[in-house]
Formats: sequence, C-alpha cells, structure tokens
Amino acid sequence: MEFKTHYLSPDIKLSNFEDKPFRTEVLFEHHMLIWFISGETKIVQADSIHVFGAGDIFLIPRNQLTTVINYPKDGLPHKTVAMHLTMPMLKEFYTKNPPKARLLHSPGIRNFGKHPLLESCLASLIPYFDLKDGLPENLASLKIEEAINILRIIDGDIDGILANFQEPGKIDLTNFMERNFMFNMPMEKFGYLTGRSLTTFKRDFKKSFDTTPQKWLTQKRLELAHYRIREQNRKPSDVYAEVGFENLSHFTYAFKKHFSYSPTADSH
Repeated sequence: MEFKTHYLSPDIKLSNFEDKPFRTEVLFEHHMLIWFISGETKIVQADSIHVFGAGDIFLIPRNQLTTVINYPKDGLPHKTVAMHLTMPMLKEFYTKNPPKARLLHSPGIRNFGKHPLLESCLASLIPYFDLKDGLPENLASLKIEEAINILRIIDGDIDGILANFQEPGKIDLTNFMERNFMFNMPMEKFGYLTGRSLTTFKRDFKKSFDTTPQKWLTQKRLELAHYRIREQNRKPSDVYAEVGFENLSHFTYAFKKHFSYSPTADSH
C-alpha cells in the first residue's frame, strides 16, 4: 500500500494514494478544505453520503464524525491538496475581519464544485511541492488567508462556520448515539462530542441503553448492515466500511455469529 503525504507547511499537504481503496474514520479537529486532483472519495456522515471526484472542492467542518473511503480511479491515483483552517489562525483572521453571518452549530459539508477562484488558489500551491524546503511560513499563511477570503466571497454563510469557536456542550446522548453509531471512533471521542468525560459517558450510556457501548454499537452496526444488504441489495464488501467495521473478515464473522448465517446469503 503506497500512501504518501507531502507537507508544504503544517497546514497544507498533498496526499497521493495509489493502491486499493483506503478507509479511515476521522473527527477533524480543524476545518479541512480539500481539492481533488484525481481519484474518488466517498464520505459517509450520519445523515448523508457524498461522492467527490477529480476537480471537486469541498470543506469538511471540524468536530464532525466522518468515514472517508478513498479510491484510485481511471488508472490515476487518489490525489488531493488539503488545507487545514485551524482555530488559532481563524481567530486571528476574524479579529481583523468581523464575521458577517450568524453561527451555524450543525453545518454539513460545503461543496464548491469546481469553483474557478478556489481552484486557482489551490492549484497555485502545486509548484511549491517540488521545492526542497517547502513553502515559507509567511507565504503559507498568505495562501490560507487567500482561501478564506475566497470562501467568504462565494459562500455567504461561511462565516457562520469558520467563526464558530465553541466547543461541544453536553447534549442528549441517546439521540446522538442513534445518529452516529456507524462511526468507529474511540469512546473518548464519543464522550467529547456529547460534552462528557469518558467515565461520565459510560455511566450515562448504561443509564440510557442498559448495556455497554461496545455491545450496543456492534448490534446497531450489524442491524444497519443487514438492512442495506437485504433491503437495498448492497454487497457486503460495499457495506461493511459504511457501518463501522474495520475489515470484511471481521464483519463477516460478527454478522454470522449474530444472525446465524453469512452476509453473502442475504445479498442474493
């Protein structure tokens, strides 16, 4: 598996992935602006599935549970330029440039298609990846500030996302887990997103569901997989990653143990 990441600066990187599909589950600490050069990505969130390909530009807001499945396509590697829009940088930016939109507390992915202004900004970074010493820090900051200014020009709501510096507060655990059980995250992350310490999260979970988080998560993921295979005629190999399993063999074993037959029997 060949997966290369080349950092121009701590917040700007070029990723190149040439092998079979690569899946990861992430909770982005910072907003991520991504430009696709080649390949394809499927992004699974609680309420939606997005597919992005060559030329697409999109923003993944911070603190969102996301499954990312990357594929090479059409004989070309999965290749992207990604820019981290960090909290310290955004706080400094908005001190000088007051936000013009109200805060959005639950924003989804912002898809900018192949917008020429953003494409021009991000494409201008490519030659710098060939420099031995990368991009000077002051120039990296200018390029990120340019991207933020372009986002503000083309998206009237973007300040409501980028200028929101609040951390997750304590929220209803039952509703959150029912919406996000398919994300294979450490319990500490589930606790953080519901405004709880790990100890409090486990205690509240027991009160809400009368079982352990791991047992409940496994059952919910298997039930969702069963539905997608049987009712939506999906293949087990296409489903296991979407519902939170690390690999197909573990999923097959757990499915058979729970339902007493193989998932391939459901897919016919």
